Amino acid sequence: MNTDSTLCFHCAEPCPAHSEFQINYRQVLHPACCAGCQAVAETIISSGLDQYYTQRQQPADRNTPLPAELLEQLALYDDPSLQQDFVHTTNGNEKEAALILEGISCAACIWLNEQHIAKLKGVTSVSINYSTHRARIAWDDSQIQLSAILQHIASIGYRALPYDHARDEQNWQKQRKTALFRLWVAGLSMMQVMMFVVPIYLAPAGEIEANWLSMMHWGSALLTLPVVLYSCWPFYRNSWRDLRHGRANMDLPVSIGVLIAFFASLYALITDHGEIYFDAVSMFVFLLLSGRYLELKARRTAGAAAEKLVKLVPTFAHQLDAEHSLHEVAVSRLSVNDRIVVKAGEIIPIDGVVLSGSSDVNEAMLTGESLPVAKTRGAHVTAGTANLLSPLTIEVKHTGNETRIAAMVRILDQALSQKPRLAAIADQIAAGFIFALLIAAAATYWYWHLHDPIHALPITVALLVVSCPCALSLATPTALTASTGHLAQLGLLVTRANLLETLAKVSDIVLDKTGTLTYGEPRITRTIALNISSETALAIAHSLEQQSEHPIAKAFLIEANPAPVSVAQQVQKHAQGGLSAYIDNQYYLLGSIAFIAEHIQQALPSEFEPYLNEGSMVALSDGYTWLAGFVLADHLRHDAITTVAQLKAAGFELHLLSGDQTSTVQAVAQQLNLQHAVANATPESKVSYMQSLQQQGKTVLMIGDGVNDAPVLALANVSIAMGAGVDIAHAAGDMVLLNNNLSCLPAAFALAKKTQIIIKQNLLWALLYNLAALPLAAAGLITPWLASLGMALSSLLVVVNALRLLSRQRRH
Repeated sequence: MNTDSTLCFHCAEPCPAHSEFQINYRQVLHPACCAGCQAVAETIISSGLDQYYTQRQQPADRNTPLPAELLEQLALYDDPSLQQDFVHTTNGNEKEAALILEGISCAACIWLNEQHIAKLKGVTSVSINYSTHRARIAWDDSQIQLSAILQHIASIGYRALPYDHARDEQNWQKQRKTALFRLWVAGLSMMQVMMFVVPIYLAPAGEIEANWLSMMHWGSALLTLPVVLYSCWPFYRNSWRDLRHGRANMDLPVSIGVLIAFFASLYALITDHGEIYFDAVSMFVFLLLSGRYLELKARRTAGAAAEKLVKLVPTFAHQLDAEHSLHEVAVSRLSVNDRIVVKAGEIIPIDGVVLSGSSDVNEAMLTGESLPVAKTRGAHVTAGTANLLSPLTIEVKHTGNETRIAAMVRILDQALSQKPRLAAIADQIAAGFIFALLIAAAATYWYWHLHDPIHALPITVALLVVSCPCALSLATPTALTASTGHLAQLGLLVTRANLLETLAKVSDIVLDKTGTLTYGEPRITRTIALNISSETALAIAHSLEQQSEHPIAKAFLIEANPAPVSVAQQVQKHAQGGLSAYIDNQYYLLGSIAFIAEHIQQALPSEFEPYLNEGSMVALSDGYTWLAGFVLADHLRHDAITTVAQLKAAGFELHLLSGDQTSTVQAVAQQLNLQHAVANATPESKVSYMQSLQQQGKTVLMIGDGVNDAPVLALANVSIAMGAGVDIAHAAGDMVLLNNNLSCLPAAFALAKKTQIIIKQNLLWALLYNLAALPLAAAGLITPWLASLGMALSSLLVVVNALRLLSRQRRH
């Protein structure tokens, strides 16, 4: 607590000389640096929360006035459409919000906020996590509004913002806490039961009197009862649910084993005849739940890679109205064709088109590409990506569930819900194995009941437990979850989970040209400068084309602007195929060769002639003479040559299949050193080519982007649609290459093969373990507690092995 009379009692900042602000704390006057700190301190003290100043570890932040922008946001928080993303209605008017608190610095801050919020009329509960600063507040909406709660939080110097993806986190925390509490109950019971049974095991026969022995056994029974009734409840529930539908799951042997051991021990205790296994029951359940809890956390880790795509857009946006004024609005209230401004450092909340501004955008969360992408006028931007350098004015095209990231989430959910062949086979084996295990358990009990009745029950329980096929059922889905998330980080969005098995078997790769190996749009491949420097010519052309919506204009707009010039004025579009405008009072023309020649009445310069066959020629003139020429052509992606070389080195047979003319296709094939190249291919001929490869026993991967590629993409054993391609190609593809980056393909193939190896390792281990454990347990060589330990470790082993796929991701 601050005791220096020259420092502010609340924030510990120096007080101005002759400060008139004071804080009355426990009948002692302390100085305050400003009216804001005085008001905050008086609010804390008058609310009965003065203990805050003795508990805090550091002074509070100075209570600066809230920005007008934030005050405008607080007023919007009561909008039901806005609350859909982070507020959950529990019962009637009862609502619960997930918030992140800013300004938390110590445990006293947590205590202060909880106490202050809990005193508000209408607030039913509040809890704040110190490590994450995440708050959950429940209130009666008929008595208090969310905005009022947020204002009260702000009044004591803190700020609350909506927490994204709260529902998923809530479910995870609930599941984790429940699992942990069931484990705690089982562990506590096991330790207490062992306190009773260890003396029984160590004492010589007859040393413990019968009444004390009976009391210790009854104590063990009572301590085991919470384990059987509470800790084991999920096993019973899952077993009964599947039995009602005519199925048997992996929890059925566990349930039978626990119930048989407990009630048989209870019967032996009541009748004073037979063995008692309360200690074995509690130890078995504790070990089993320990393994399940570790599996739960490991599977959460595996799924976290895929969840990186599921980052929600911001709640608010800066809307630009007709008078060019900015207003804070909820993203859910935006409509198509609205205009917003995204400032540097902010997340883009919608899919749209840049109207003005120039900046770099980080699309790593969306595509896996770490390098920023330049965005200028006419460029498309996507929700969830980050604006890095300067403000962008964007026209809204898609919001909410219509955005690209929302579609990706739906595709990913669909892919993860599918079961590939290996997973289906494993489930079938596990289901059949359970019935075989129950029959084997019955036969084992019958045999030992005839030959050694005392040990018949523990041997049967050990058999049921040790051979439970948990590892078999976990072997495939855990590996697939980790692998699918890894592929998403590489930039490959999986739409059908069963493709991973086929991807590992691919022998031939068929590549489309336009839009796949090439950019699929004209780019400037050569600049021929005559009476002007190349840099200045590009700068002038860039300025002129900013006023054009012609597809060729994009070739100039994506080029860097090396020599800044003024904005083009009095721009005119000519039907003959060109533009004219004034830049710094100088007249310029930009357009086709025929357009320029007609206006300046001069012959084509000889310097242009050698390059006329390289692509389309666009010329620049000052109205009197030829200034420069630009050759525009589609050309190879920057990573095409390297990726093709790596794939060939890996042993794949590559085929180029294109509808373009022979000369163009042969030129590309020569650049890439491809032996198989087909030109003038129609959709029908592409299908025929694919069928001929498959008839030769080849497993074929097709990569394409256009409408004409959709039939062959659907026919291929595995298909990848380019992210920049049309929607019908995306629908036909098994995967979508989000970042259009071909360089991730070798890593994807390596990952698919590694996934298959890990799945087979898991399945082999699970089968060998169960086959080895079954006869050992039937022979009476495994006790129940050892059986539970073996089963838990077996299940955990396959999960940890699957997580090696994520370690490959981190190394990559």
